[in-house]
Amino acid sequence: MTREKNLTTAGVIALPPLIYLAGVLAGAILQVAFPLTFLPSWVFQLIGIPFILFGVYLAIWAKGCMEKIGTNVNPYEPTLSLVNEGPYRFTRNPMYLGMTLGQIGLGLLFNCLWILLTLPVVLVVMQLGVILREERYLESLFGEEYRNYKSRVRRWL
Repeated sequence: MTREKNLTTAGVIALPPLIYLAGVLAGAILQVAFPLTFLPSWVFQLIGIPFILFGVYLAIWAKGCMEKIGTNVNPYEPTLSLVNEGPYRFTRNPMYLGMTLGQIGLGLLFNCLWILLTLPVVLVVMQLGVILREERYLESLFGEEYRNYKSRVRRWL
């Protein structure tokens, strides 16, 4: 459903890709300062590649679904339509899930435990600074339609 009203935006604290990037960079810096590996073999590092590829695919698919129905991808712009097709049928946050999988994949690929250890911090920041704010915004914008969507589709998986 498309809304003509131009309500305020969700008021997220930062662009989500920048939050994930900060987590990866913090992990990389910690790795240089305090090397911490966890995988015994390069074979296990290859497990990271499918995580990265699927994460990128999921984020691109979700972005394409948003663009297809004509809503804004940028969280600093008003949401024009509620997306409930494509990956949004399975998770309310497919782009964030994709970025999470990407960060896991990078930690595995580079055998960098620090990148994985920064992920819980990233997820708390995402939950409090982005997701909960977006959910309140979408509920105020779409009302019952969004509440029904929330009851059918899980936040993550």
